[in-house]
Amino acid sequence: MQALTVSEFGAPPTLTDLPHPKAGPGEILVKISAAGVNPLDRSIAEGRMQAMMPATFPLILGADLAGVVEAVGEGTSRYSPGDEVFGQLLISPLGSAGTYAEYVAVTQDAPLARVPSNLDATIAASLPTAGGAALDLVDALGPLAEKTVLIVGAAGAVGSFATQLTAQAGAHVVATARQSEAARLRSYGAVETIDYAAVSVPDAISKAHPDGVDVLIDLASDANAFPALASLVRSGGSALTARYVADLNSLAARGVRGINFQLRTSIQLLERLAEAVVSGRLMPPAITTVALRDLPAWEQARGDHPDAKAVVIP
Repeated sequence: MQALTVSEFGAPPTLTDLPHPKAGPGEILVKISAAGVNPLDRSIAEGRMQAMMPATFPLILGADLAGVVEAVGEGTSRYSPGDEVFGQLLISPLGSAGTYAEYVAVTQDAPLARVPSNLDATIAASLPTAGGAALDLVDALGPLAEKTVLIVGAAGAVGSFATQLTAQAGAHVVATARQSEAARLRSYGAVETIDYAAVSVPDAISKAHPDGVDVLIDLASDANAFPALASLVRSGGSALTARYVADLNSLAARGVRGINFQLRTSIQLLERLAEAVVSGRLMPPAITTVALRDLPAWEQARGDHPDAKAVVIP
């Protein structure tokens, strides 16, 4: 089969011919229909997750997928050939279950859920990491009704879902994004938008909300930028980062709950996510489909469309 791999951390992704995987005992073989592209995939390729998980080379990139069960191994009972599934295969060792490929073999207990009959595979493949993270982090924050929530990085895939979910939870959502994305975020339920390219976000929040905000959801800032944004959260509030850069002790010292968010993918979370999309409660972001062989070039040009959501078609 063909797969997009790296031969070592930091090496350029290469389209590689690999042996066709087989379903061993307790495993399923999935023919991949589509694979979602996430910033996580680049982090893995560059070696930024090697402290968390061992890796195997050639390392097959990609974690999100939608596909069809083609075969099942001995002792497998959860799935049958022909079942459509989707999920996130961030499985140790890294690279052993990558989804930028034509096939993947995984245990039947992997975090996969059935694709509803009226959910397109391309959309399903775009959901697990981005939609799952948004759903999980909103759960982690607790009740949001009547709270002012600042979402930094709102125009990206996770931010798009988080904006919708926090607005639906009854929050007053303030979203940061380029001006060209403001209308889309307002359609998701954001009450205010801040063009971070035109103004200082801390200054804009301090002016519009002098008493601070209740919740910060920061999906974009590094360790240098996060503290200034977290300082906008008033005592009793929460400051969440998806980049694991919160100093929990310093936040707690002024009465703010810090959260270094890490996605906990589960079958139940995936099922809730699919139901929300199928019912129309959640709108997926616009998707660009990219052929597997074209993904490296597309990624190099991504600076022209950093908020685009891509899905790879093997």
